[in-house]
Amino acid sequence: MKILLAVDGSPYTKKMLAYLTTHMDMFAGKGHEFTALAVQPVLPARARSLMSTQEVAAYYTEEAEKVLGPVATFLEQRALNVKRQAEIGLAGDVIATYAAEGKYELIIMGSRGNGALAGLVMGSVATRVLAKCDVPVLLVR
Repeated sequence: MKILLAVDGSPYTKKMLAYLTTHMDMFAGKGHEFTALAVQPVLPARARSLMSTQEVAAYYTEEAEKVLGPVATFLEQRALNVKRQAEIGLAGDVIATYAAEGKYELIIMGSRGNGALAGLVMGSVATRVLAKCDVPVLLVR
């Protein structure tokens, strides 16, 4: 099974990873392929205009590694191989598109667990993924 782990380095990601490792019997085993996806927001145009192309690329790489490095280390210590992937854009849209294009069978992500009204007002990433994605999503809160 191809499983996409949407990660952002927040406490909600840590809860999701804890859930994953405490339920290894569901996720460990032959045939499971894990990919950790970190989505960086696009730098504002004004900030990008003050930086060279190389500096912008280095910034995105550094920010993604801050999230993906600890996640990969945590999972590898628990005998789960994980591929790392970094993308740039609106997190909810990128996660949904990446999952569909990569033919993932499950997305696992952490969520704050705000109510429906708060999600509508604030535009939760999890809400956006659920709305735009045909792939099953496991939310951990």
